[in-house]
Amino acid sequence: MKANEPDALSKTTRINLLFDFYEPLLTEKQRTFLKYYFHDDFSLGEIAAEFGISRQAVYEHIKRAEQVLESYESKLSLLVRHESLQQLTVQLVNSVNELSIAEHDRQALIQVIAQLKLDE
Repeated sequence: MKANEPDALSKTTRINLLFDFYEPLLTEKQRTFLKYYFHDDFSLGEIAAEFGISRQAVYEHIKRAEQVLESYESKLSLLVRHESLQQLTVQLVNSVNELSIAEHDRQALIQVIAQLKLDE
């Protein structure tokens, strides 16, 4: 699925996020094909030419790697957890901004929240 297809951007974004979390669990070939296809925006034909294999073989490798990423996510839920923490962080910052406290205290609280987010 490339940019001219519906939801290509959301799929690419999801695969890239899953890749960020689960890259070390993939094989070298899976990492390489996913990087070329989703990070570097190579076509199936370009990847096939680079590796001397058919476009169909590239497609199958990429589909299998996507399935592996989704399988890891269904078991470990790292992306779901990350997105939940992101939403909670935004809500917390918004709540702090609504407090009737001194600006420097508000900024100090927001810095603590930011540090917690970095430590996740």
